[in-house]
Amino acid sequence: MKKNKKLLMLLSMILAFALIVVGCGKTTTTDNSDPDQPKDTGSVKDTLVVAQGADAKTLDPHGSNDNTSSRVIKQINDTLVVQDENMELQPGLAESWEKIDDLTFEFKLKQGVKFHNGEEFKASDVKFTLLRALESPHVGHIVGAINKDGIEIVDDYTIRIATTEPFAPLLSHLAHTGSSILNEKAVTDAGDDYGQKPVGTGPFKFENWVNGDEINLVKFEEYHGEKAKVAKVKFRNISEATNRTINLETGEVDIVYDVLPTDVKRVEEDKNLVLMRQENLSTTYIGFNVQKKPFDDVRVRQAINHAVDVDSIIEAVMQGVGEQANGPLGPNVWASNQKLVPYEYNVEKAKELMKEAGLENGFKTSIWTNDNKSRMDIAEIVQNQLKAINIEAEVKVVEWGAYLDGTAKGEHDMFILGWVTVTGDPDYGLYPLFHSSQFGDAGNRTFYGNTKVDELLDKARKSADQAEREKAYLEVQEVVRDDAPWIFLNNGENVDGLRSNVKGFVQHPAGHHRLGSVYFE
Repeated sequence: MKKNKKLLMLLSMILAFALIVVGCGKTTTTDNSDPDQPKDTGSVKDTLVVAQGADAKTLDPHGSNDNTSSRVIKQINDTLVVQDENMELQPGLAESWEKIDDLTFEFKLKQGVKFHNGEEFKASDVKFTLLRALESPHVGHIVGAINKDGIEIVDDYTIRIATTEPFAPLLSHLAHTGSSILNEKAVTDAGDDYGQKPVGTGPFKFENWVNGDEINLVKFEEYHGEKAKVAKVKFRNISEATNRTINLETGEVDIVYDVLPTDVKRVEEDKNLVLMRQENLSTTYIGFNVQKKPFDDVRVRQAINHAVDVDSIIEAVMQGVGEQANGPLGPNVWASNQKLVPYEYNVEKAKELMKEAGLENGFKTSIWTNDNKSRMDIAEIVQNQLKAINIEAEVKVVEWGAYLDGTAKGEHDMFILGWVTVTGDPDYGLYPLFHSSQFGDAGNRTFYGNTKVDELLDKARKSADQAEREKAYLEVQEVVRDDAPWIFLNNGENVDGLRSNVKGFVQHPAGHHRLGSVYFE
């Protein structure tokens, strides 16, 4: 009997164990778990985590024109016209457009488009947006050619936009993130907080922002175009570039923007990661505040150009990423003057120019940079090289938002920054940076002005003759090169790292990559 009882107990235990094993291996519709606990559904992850080197300054498209903010704004908003990854113009919120005369375009708007707050997109939103943008010190130059009295609503889905004078690059400017279409009710309701509570028509809508840390977006289910393929996007601020790479390796982030040159090989050799590289529309430079002594003397600016060994900087810091710039426009922007000769590294020539300027004993100054590893390294190298001509330069690392504000106000001496010719048109790569009407926030943080440059830039943006425009832009670049408001460093690349299971990511030459097509394998 005892043996039979033991046998029965043993059989019962085996049967119970078998049921447990089978139960663990099958799918069931019964869910008896605690509803307050997260469930492992076994599905592919639904949150795309993207890391970049700074927090956005604002999510108001009219509140800033920095690259970090624009990358987030691009996900939330749409523009009338879109420039695709080949920089070709495509329909956006405008289904079609027609040139009525030398000053006027008529746009037929897409119907049935919803803003994230449920409001319907109409021509009145376009008019409101453009009038508001015209008043912005940050993006006013982008739409500045538009005549504020020349915006005519024909009906809810037709609008005419006229410029004060002929303006050849109008369509490409309307594709800029600064021309993102806003909803008047949303802007009015949010008031001064709109930059923290944005509302657009894009594939993702704003969820929340932990300042200095992360911005969270969620899929907009009523999007008028192809719906986003992930449920959420999280933008994380990881200022230290190597930490971004480490987070990519550990899987804490899925995409890293601006992989540090020293980390390129590290990403390439990791079988779980993918490195993507693409020549972009950016140029990195060191600018002088030409309104401050002694930088108001062109000989001092030229001397510093000769004293800085740009080749060694690119080799040591950039390590093969990008190439040396010989002017303000990269080779993939049309009308880029690739015949310009870079300043020769020549310390003796630099000393001669300093002596001519009465400054052979040098002076003290400062170099501003934000907390970008590459830029900090560049600043330190330049700091050391300038000692050869008796210039004592202090490197000041400034938080990104304060950096933009301070350089806009002219508080700096020298500074390191980049500019992206987002539209691909030379007007955008030259006018905001070198026209005397664009001091400060608009882009001209060197406060450089030259009457000849102003005349040529004004002439080029009004002309409909492409050859005439090109001639003017080529000359502008020659004058700027000789006046030396910049030390021309390098033309850049998009260098982005991805987890290998991230698919559908396409780089954009402007660096504002749309994420709606991205999904997990």
